[in-house]
Amino acid sequence: MTHLKVGDKAPDFSGITEKEDTVTLADFKGKKLVLFFYPKDNTPGCTAEACNLRDNYEVLQKEGYELLGVSPDDAKKHQKFIQKFEFPFSLLADTDLSTIKAYGVWGLKKFMGKEFEGVYRTTFVIGADGTIEKVFDKVKTKDHAAQILA
Repeated sequence: MTHLKVGDKAPDFSGITEKEDTVTLADFKGKKLVLFFYPKDNTPGCTAEACNLRDNYEVLQKEGYELLGVSPDDAKKHQKFIQKFEFPFSLLADTDLSTIKAYGVWGLKKFMGKEFEGVYRTTFVIGADGTIEKVFDKVKTKDHAAQILA
């Protein structure tokens, strides 16, 4: 689980999006950022979460939020995921796990009796000043936007 908490300075990050554009935390300076980490494109929980954020994107934007998803998938996989579900936000291809590990959301997981390393589904709301305002480590995939807006 993450070591980061509300009030901490958000770790800087730099990576490429599905468009192979470089994006950094500094690109969101002065804006509120919803930085959501998820395990894998096109899996049931990850799709439900991203689609819920897509369906509530306008409401989130009206409240001043920018969105950026992060997973270990590469830019090409992200591109297909975005096209398939028409996401209006970018996804960061963190293939080297640098951002995932900086935010402390990589570790041992269990699924169907097997242990493996992977991404903990976690969302950070980062304020305009770069500090963490909210941390969601129990993400409701089908109603995540409501969690963020509450």
